[in-house]
Amino acid sequence: MNAHSGDAAAAGAGQRVTVSSIRERKTSERPIAALTAYDYASARLADEAGMDIILVGDSLAMVVLGYENTLPVTVDEMLHHMRAVARGAKRALLVADMPYMSYHASVEEAVRNAGRFVKEGGAQAVKIEGGRKRLPAVRAILDAEVPVMGHIGLTPQSLHRMGGYKVQGRVPPEAQALLDDARALEEAGIFSLVLEGMPRELACDITRAVSIPTIGIGAGPGCGGQILVFHDVLGLCEGNSPKFARRYLKGFSVMKEALERYAEDVRAGKFPSDDESYHSPKGAPLRFPARRETKR
Repeated sequence: MNAHSGDAAAAGAGQRVTVSSIRERKTSERPIAALTAYDYASARLADEAGMDIILVGDSLAMVVLGYENTLPVTVDEMLHHMRAVARGAKRALLVADMPYMSYHASVEEAVRNAGRFVKEGGAQAVKIEGGRKRLPAVRAILDAEVPVMGHIGLTPQSLHRMGGYKVQGRVPPEAQALLDDARALEEAGIFSLVLEGMPRELACDITRAVSIPTIGIGAGPGCGGQILVFHDVLGLCEGNSPKFARRYLKGFSVMKEALERYAEDVRAGKFPSDDESYHSPKGAPLRFPARRETKR
């Protein structure tokens, strides 16, 4: 049995995806399919659709909580959603995105927060943005027996430093720095690496240079897998999607139309119908005493 057929057999048997099985996919011909999820329903959909990895992304700040960017979301808010996702997903590897300032202030705080995602949230791994400057936190979290997924390139938590959501690594010094970051994180012991917002050529170079799987988002088709935001895939948010996001459904329009039809049926007296109502048992009708008029 080759690696491809082994992966397919595991998926068909419903076996839980693990950090080890993801790491082994580096030598597989079957790319890693990953998706974000934020609650029980989206987790069940992603899991039953066969996703290998479900990331509870800090993107929930924008697509679920309505913030302008990912920076305001807290550890407690992330944990609330992480627990719901853990109840809904039974097969995919569950990864918790560590939000802004959950690992920046100190190594001790980084380990504590990573541990909370495992103990309280049900995560099997955590994801941290940044390259070599995050190595102390990454190593300490790994020492605490929590697997770490890396994330380099366009890192949304560095939005203000980068001057916006800009593609990274377009000039040789930046590209070399990202390659060095990838190698350093690999050496530290991460099990996979997200490559976001970079030229596809650079993503291919990084993918070839490391022995762990890479997972792209806006990094071209040469990575070892891909990840997208749940709401982007299903078209659940109005407005323009990122260049790299493919909409597989016009979800907002479809759901809005369904809700409009519901409201129209309620107002026209068409819902609920007799078939959608409960009835008293035949031959045993409920009887109530007649209402008495109150004398004034």
